[in-house]
Amino acid sequence: MGHWWVRNIIEPGKLPLLLALAAFVLTFFVTRLITRLIRAGKGPFGNVKAGGLHIHHVVPGILLTIIGGFGAVASDRHGAGGAVAAVVFGMGAGLVLDEFALILHLDDVYWTEDGRKSVEVVVLTAALVGLLLAGFSPFGVNDLSQQELTDRGSAIFSVALNFLFSLIALSKGKTRIAVVGVIVPLVAIVGAIRLARPGSAWARRCYGRRPRARAKAALRAYRHDRRWSGPSRAVQDWIGGKPDPRPARLPDRR
Repeated sequence: MGHWWVRNIIEPGKLPLLLALAAFVLTFFVTRLITRLIRAGKGPFGNVKAGGLHIHHVVPGILLTIIGGFGAVASDRHGAGGAVAAVVFGMGAGLVLDEFALILHLDDVYWTEDGRKSVEVVVLTAALVGLLLAGFSPFGVNDLSQQELTDRGSAIFSVALNFLFSLIALSKGKTRIAVVGVIVPLVAIVGAIRLARPGSAWARRCYGRRPRARAKAALRAYRHDRRWSGPSRAVQDWIGGKPDPRPARLPDRR
């Protein structure tokens, strides 16, 4: 175990990345636990206010991210300073992305359906950092042989091709696949060749005069959402807490 740790974590300089990931995940879960207790009115915790202003935890998160980021840039990956900066950065990133939906909507949507975006972004970020920690490089550069690395043309072509596949997947409305595809090339290819989701830029441009393609894309999206929406929401509720029920809309009496 010790030999594996030194060879795969210490020597490649991955310890700061591992510490940042651990701090990021732990901070997110601790923050969600505290906000759940505040929501339920349990425990000694409460919202932080100053002069009647509610201070969201994204504020200290931004400060920690800035301090940790600049500290990491100024530190050696193999030194104690880099490790400390990585932990500070991971804590700040956890606090910031826990309120990603608030930043996106510029509104306090923490316990609403829109607030689920924060959980999705945190899970996706943790997965991508985990892939980087496991040795995957963006755009599949790690898959190149030594000869290909020597040939800059082959390297540039491989990067550009995988980036193109990721862009196609993104234009087809498959954001998660496109982001993961930046790290894992095969994922980007699968997302690029499959049908686009209805309403995506690709569907609007390419399926406008193809009713059969539009119908097939809509049917596939419906089946996919029906199959995975329930389990996905259950996992999100388990991780981040169940959103408040939407208020019933009053009938239009005009």
